Amino acid sequence: MLVDATKATLLLVDMQERLLPAMTGGAEAESRCVILLKAAKALAVPVTVSEQYPKGLGHTVPGLAAEIGNAPVFEKTAFSCWKDEGLREHMIVHHEAGRPLVILAGIESHVCVMQTAADLSAAGFGVFAVADAMASRAPASHALALERMRQNGVAVVNTEMIIFELLGKAGTAEFKAFSALVR
Repeated sequence: MLVDATKATLLLVDMQERLLPAMTGGAEAESRCVILLKAAKALAVPVTVSEQYPKGLGHTVPGLAAEIGNAPVFEKTAFSCWKDEGLREHMIVHHEAGRPLVILAGIESHVCVMQTAADLSAAGFGVFAVADAMASRAPASHALALERMRQNGVAVVNTEMIIFELLGKAGTAEFKAFSALVR
């Protein structure tokens, strides 16, 4: 299955001020999330953001907060976004509105992102976990998370794959802008 911009949403998980600096590959994950957010905005893909216990872990990092615009931000304490009632209801609304595909990025790969991916997949969403737009404290944890996601029916992809699938074709202004960003 390929991701389709008219049927997808982007879910950015817990890219927060006090968490991101501790991640191996956190800077790359942040830069890839910026690309995903810009593509979502340009291609009218709805964006949803979660923040795990922001009182203790801070809010979304400034570089991403500047790109999320008016996207809803959900505070949560459950590790899986699906286990947060408000987020779950929000995602169900998207699914019922014809957007059953979720592009998933964030931290930590092996905790909140993996649990969210597994739960969304089990609930009937098509989930695309963007590996280079995720991070964990330890590289081994990130690798295990990707394997576990695959075992749960999640498509593990990278930013470039998502961008070109969302674009669908060359020769557009969006293609020119985004192909330069991912190469």
